[in-house]
Amino acid sequence: MIQTPYYLIDKTKLLRNMEKIAYLRETSGAKALLALKCFATWSVFDLMRDYMDGTTSSSLNEVRLGHERFGKETHAYSVAYADYEIDDVVSHADKIIFNTIGQLQRFEKQSAGIIRGLRLNPGVSSSSFDLADPARPFSRLGEWDLAKVEPVMDLISGFMIHNNCENKDFDLFDRMLGDIEEKFGPLLKKAEWVSLGGGIHFTGEDYPIDRFAERLKRFAGGYGVQVYLEPGEASITKSTTLEVTVLDKLYNGKDLVVVDSSIEAHMLDLLIYRESAKVSPNQGPHRYMVCGKSCLAGDIFGEFDFPDELKVGDRISIQDAAGYTMVKKNWFNGVKMPAIAIRELDGSIRTVREFSYTDYEQSLS
Repeated sequence: MIQTPYYLIDKTKLLRNMEKIAYLRETSGAKALLALKCFATWSVFDLMRDYMDGTTSSSLNEVRLGHERFGKETHAYSVAYADYEIDDVVSHADKIIFNTIGQLQRFEKQSAGIIRGLRLNPGVSSSSFDLADPARPFSRLGEWDLAKVEPVMDLISGFMIHNNCENKDFDLFDRMLGDIEEKFGPLLKKAEWVSLGGGIHFTGEDYPIDRFAERLKRFAGGYGVQVYLEPGEASITKSTTLEVTVLDKLYNGKDLVVVDSSIEAHMLDLLIYRESAKVSPNQGPHRYMVCGKSCLAGDIFGEFDFPDELKVGDRISIQDAAGYTMVKKNWFNGVKMPAIAIRELDGSIRTVREFSYTDYEQSLS
């Protein structure tokens, strides 16, 4: 048995998402790029690359990882490129997408050898969190003034527009795409490709994927563009658990258990967005607050119901633990870094990475 804590990626569950992505690609004509900012565990790229067109990135490290470990199309995007990294970015990318006209013009010569694009900001998004809203007031994410973009169209061939965030509502996506068409229609007609970014939960249960495919196909045909999607969470949703062990129990007005993991170190988004983890089936007469082992008072996974009383040594599986977790894990408190394990399609489990004191030490100075 593998020592907890560890992330367990189930390829059978991952494959379900991949098959939906492949179906969407076939029926809509859109291409799908894995968003490495959400998930970059390259040990399962051997499965994913058969169902996706490549990767998209947010930094030099990500674009290099995509190029070297995933292959296929490699899109580079960053909020801002530095002088010392632009040549390396270009050397690993098929397309480079600039966040602003200023960056496009600044690196015009260095990027002349590959396809170039520009990020547009339509001023609307699906985000319910100001922290994650790309269309928030005074946003730095993309150009919004059509009049300023038109004069640089000879430098670019396409656009990236990312304004969906955990959007499970097709009708909302449809309305926002209509807003994009209304605002940027003249630019879109001059483009060869358009990436609509990620944040669209089209692999979720009951999502109207055929309506989604038809809308994408209509958009592509209307403007004569190749549509790209950048699924992150949609690629890996419900594929991975964080396996933890109960280390201690106490009662302080509620029944509490402490596990050998930490949300601040291993599931940081729960802390950032003040959300609860997921435990399945979350049913039964015994309710516990599951707490992390760091010194942070608010290091709490959530409150869950269990069929039996929990004991020290019992294991708990934290569900849906891939997106924006493994890429954000850190060494806060020096808490043991979760290993990474994969359940293969035949059911066998193998550990692909364990982390040691040396990894902790070398992450510092």
